[in-house]
Amino acid sequence: MAELIKLYEENPNPKQVEKVVNVLRQGGLVIYPTDTVYGLGCDITNSKALQRIARIKGVKLEKANWSFICADLSNLSDYVRQIDSATFKILKRTLPGPYTFILPGNNNLPKDFKKKKTVGIRVPDNAIARALVIGLGHPIVSTSIRDDDDILEYTTDPELIFEKWQNLVDVVIDGGYGDNVASTVIDLSGDAPEVIREGKGSLEIY
Repeated sequence: MAELIKLYEENPNPKQVEKVVNVLRQGGLVIYPTDTVYGLGCDITNSKALQRIARIKGVKLEKANWSFICADLSNLSDYVRQIDSATFKILKRTLPGPYTFILPGNNNLPKDFKKKKTVGIRVPDNAIARALVIGLGHPIVSTSIRDDDDILEYTTDPELIFEKWQNLVDVVIDGGYGDNVASTVIDLSGDAPEVIREGKGSLEIY
């Protein structure tokens, strides 16, 4: 059964953050707040944890399109091929923020993502999410817990999220009410930017 841990975005308790980070290091699954909907995440390098998320979401791991949650843009060169200055300016201007940017992957992707030509990069405007990544030392793989057929409260109210997910994950972070609008997804891997999904982020970013 999962543990429900309260964290405040204004000042996330370092001891509690470290407790969650240790769960991630040990292959645990964590539900945590972002600047949009609550996310389900794990250590990007842990194959067993990634397989657990794939089973929960009902997808094959090799076909899953999940985001890499980063603390800032310094992680980019670890997983993304060199990008031009115009693309970097867009990222610099909008992140942290409610966007997922699809970018060309490089040869250093973790083993479970080696066949991916592109990766989705997120830098949420949420101190709790970024503190977890900083503590872990590398990105968290993340997917939304939002379900279009679900009752809205079950994806926005942390106590109801815990009630629903407590037997599937290891930690649920109560970071306050979440949003029910996902991030805006923009593909920057091709010749021209392409909006894949309209969400919380403004499209007037160019």
